[in-house]
Amino acid sequence: MGPSASQSHVTTRVMGTYGYAAPEYVATGHLYIKSDVYGFGVVLVEILTSLRALDPTRPSKQQNLVDWIKPHLSERRKLKGVMDHRLEGKYPSKAAFQIAQLALKCLATEPKHRPSMKEVVETLERIQAVNERPRESRNRSTRRNIARQYGQQPMHHQSPIHLNQDKYRAHQNVHHVR
Repeated sequence: MGPSASQSHVTTRVMGTYGYAAPEYVATGHLYIKSDVYGFGVVLVEILTSLRALDPTRPSKQQNLVDWIKPHLSERRKLKGVMDHRLEGKYPSKAAFQIAQLALKCLATEPKHRPSMKEVVETLERIQAVNERPRESRNRSTRRNIARQYGQQPMHHQSPIHLNQDKYRAHQNVHHVR
């Protein structure tokens, strides 16, 4: 079913899924290396919001997710309002904002302003690495660093509950010795 003498293997008909196709491809039928980056940007936005790229059941201005969401991706406060509500705010907001910024870059109208997929992957890996690092309270890490700087062992403090338990045990031991 290949091309025949009267038909070319090149088609002018735009193929692909509407809502994911890059604007230059929809307008001209020409694909560029970064056309797929646009589609990936749409997927990032879908992940953040849990909304479909196209949804005729949403209000008319919100039916095309990308057109509606772009202004919400550039500010943390606005992003919080469009994040997947099922997450109930239980997500690293800094990482969500960084992913939103990456999505905005992927959704740039001009292909030359979009990152390469290699840059997209590297950015996502950096965001993931920061969020997988174990966290330690600033006071503990600061105390530990100061102690190390002066060649001392970090001080270990017990809570008042532990101190009271130690006094209770000491008191118990005194009564058993008699």
